[in-house]
Amino acid sequence: MLLVLSAFLLPTHSIADEFDIDMFEKLSLQAPELNVMVLRKALQASGCAVSNGIRAPERLAVIDFSLPSARKRLWIFDLAGRQLLLRDLVAHGKNSGMTNSSEFSNIEGSHQSSLGLFRAQESYRGKHGYSLRLDGLEPGFNDLARQRAIVIHGADYVNEDWVRDYGRIGRSHGCPAVGREIISQVVNNLKGGQLVFKYYPDQHWLQNSALLNCKSGRFADAVTKGGGNS
Repeated sequence: MLLVLSAFLLPTHSIADEFDIDMFEKLSLQAPELNVMVLRKALQASGCAVSNGIRAPERLAVIDFSLPSARKRLWIFDLAGRQLLLRDLVAHGKNSGMTNSSEFSNIEGSHQSSLGLFRAQESYRGKHGYSLRLDGLEPGFNDLARQRAIVIHGADYVNEDWVRDYGRIGRSHGCPAVGREIISQVVNNLKGGQLVFKYYPDQHWLQNSALLNCKSGRFADAVTKGGGNS
């Protein structure tokens, strides 16, 4: 296992101390179904965010949109304990695709999911019940998340019954909706400044993400909009 993981070791010179090789290896063992490259990039982006002023999170959610919606493609990790807290279903936007997502947007009204690193902020009760607001930290890719009302909320169409009946779960207007039976657990674990990373092998994002490429200049505005260390 160590020989396999060694191919994906994080570059220590460009990542915060909180996101080291030990964390990567232990989380990989906790979540063997999570692609190690996706986890690597989630920690890489998180480390860059912390090195640029974002408060180090206690927990990290990883969503792999390269998987079909019938698969459990949401993982939530306890970073301090190096433990997996939850793995479950999560929806993508209705204009991102049907069973599989392939189109992503930062544009209001697109009803598409957006990629990159987000900071989970305040919880609230709205039309979907108990929900969680997200601030996008990647300029040009997700920094309009709050304006677009991209939040984590519960939905009746995110459950195994939908998978059995339709071969997929339902779709949102761009929000990473989860099942109603786990929404409280998800919100309570992520609210107050934890991080959420959404992945898809989109080459434009991979090559131009300020966090994946750890550029402090382009990232600074997003930190300011998101409240810096608050």
